[in-house]
Amino acid sequence: VNYVIIAADKKSLPVSPSEIEFNISNEEIQNFKASNICAIIKGTKNPDSVLVISGHYDHLGGMGRNTYFPGANDNASGTSLLLGLAKYYAANPQPYSIAFICFAGEEAGLIGSKYFTEHPLLPLDKIRFLINIDMVGTGDEGITVVNGLQYPKEYSILTQLNNTNHYLSKVNARGKAANSDHYWFTEKGVPAFFIYTLGGIKAYHDVFDISSTLPLNEYEDLFLLITKFNTKLME
Repeated sequence: VNYVIIAADKKSLPVSPSEIEFNISNEEIQNFKASNICAIIKGTKNPDSVLVISGHYDHLGGMGRNTYFPGANDNASGTSLLLGLAKYYAANPQPYSIAFICFAGEEAGLIGSKYFTEHPLLPLDKIRFLINIDMVGTGDEGITVVNGLQYPKEYSILTQLNNTNHYLSKVNARGKAANSDHYWFTEKGVPAFFIYTLGGIKAYHDVFDISSTLPLNEYEDLFLLITKFNTKLME
C-alpha cells in the first residue's frame, strides 16, 4: 500500500474543511522477533498419531499513542478456547497425542504457521488432522468450516455429530482459502479445518473488537463439537 487513508468523525467537525494539515511519523522495526507457543499431551495408545488444535494469539495491537486494537474476537476468543481444550485434554488423556499451537505473526501474513511447517517440532506426516480456531466469540448463525469441501469425509463426520447433538444452527462448508494458520499445513499435505463462528458483532480489525461485545453464546457447544469430532477421528 503506497497511500494513507485518514478517517475523521463528522460530528467533531463543525464545518467541512477545505484543507487539512497533519503530521505522520513512521518507524520500521527491523527483525522483530516473536514466538510460537507449543505443547503436546502424549497419547495413551497411539502416541505417534497426533491431532493438532491451533489458533493465533497475535493481533494488530497499538497504532500510534492513542489507538489500540484489542482483538477480543480476533483472536483472544480462539486462544482462550484452545487453552480450555488443553486443560480438558490434560485431565483426560486420549489414545492419540493432542498438540496445541498458538501462532505468532498471523496478522502479518501467516508468518508463525509458515515457519512451523518449515521447521516442524514433530513430523508433519504424523499429524492426522488439524483444527484451527480463529474468531469464535459469536455463533448465532452457526459456523463456517474452511476446507469443508476439501475433506468431505471429515466434514460429514462433523455435520453428523452436530445434527445428532444439536450444537450449532448451521455448519457451513467452504473451500480452500489462505485466510488463517491452517493454510500452510494443507500446503504440506496435512488435512486441516479452519473454523470460525457466524453472526453477532461485525467488528473486525478495529477498535470495537472488545470483550464486552462478544456473546460467547455458542462457545461451549463449539467446545463439545470439537471434542466429539476428535474422539471420532481416533476410533
